[in-house]
Amino acid sequence: MNQKIPAYLYEKGNIMRLILYTALFALVFINIYQPFNSPNWFPVSRFMFFVFSSLVILTGVLVVVVSRIIMYYHARTQNLFVWQYILWVLAEIIAMALFYTLFEKLVLNDPRDFAEMMRESSLNTGLVLALPYSTVWLYFAWKENTKQLERLSREETQTAPANKGMINFMDEKNELKLSVQADQVLWLEAADNYVKIHYLNKGKIATFMIRNTLKIMEERLSNTALARCNRSIMVNFDKVKVLRKDKEGLFLGLDHENVPDIPVSKSYSDRIMLRFSQYSSNDFKA
Repeated sequence: MNQKIPAYLYEKGNIMRLILYTALFALVFINIYQPFNSPNWFPVSRFMFFVFSSLVILTGVLVVVVSRIIMYYHARTQNLFVWQYILWVLAEIIAMALFYTLFEKLVLNDPRDFAEMMRESSLNTGLVLALPYSTVWLYFAWKENTKQLERLSREETQTAPANKGMINFMDEKNELKLSVQADQVLWLEAADNYVKIHYLNKGKIATFMIRNTLKIMEERLSNTALARCNRSIMVNFDKVKVLRKDKEGLFLGLDHENVPDIPVSKSYSDRIMLRFSQYSSNDFKA
């Protein structure tokens, strides 16, 4: 009860789905089950009764709309716990039941006792809301579990070949687009909304473009030898053979004659120097 409710319960898209499903369920429920003494609402044909009752039901559903909008903004700033969510749902049931009771009493001039009408409305409203709420909650939980399983599956796909000396490159949708032997990757280069991957293929430099950002690439490849050396370039440190520092700045030379020296920006120079010293130390120990 003191646990936070899952985030998917107050996501904007899911709130819209809940409202639409609840409205549809209420329309079907009132026209088949005929609660709230609805057959006596309007002395009209079956079709016109459906039209009028639909308008009444949709007006009542506005309670849910207002409530869920408040919940959405509340949950963005504060935690919402399970017990609070249950009380929130009960408040929605009472508010909607009160609306239907007042409608029957004031508009339709129902002669019954107000307390009796409120009790019956609360029971019927509980069915109108509780059933779709439970169904939708189960559906959202199933969708969330499916997403997590898919995410785990993609991560396994991404990391499994790496154990065999491969580096996987994914696009912005996290789909595998290129897999290259780690010691064949030279450098990565940002190009607007794409990343150019420069690698060796049969001894020659090849280039492959993937729609993604270098920042995301850097995060995903943090456990590889690829390191950011300036705003636009990541370099494979296993291919760096020369580190040169002169009056123009710091440069990295790769072990391929057709690759120009790569400049290191001041904001990355300390990290590159530290990484180079670590590589040098590891080579010396080896």
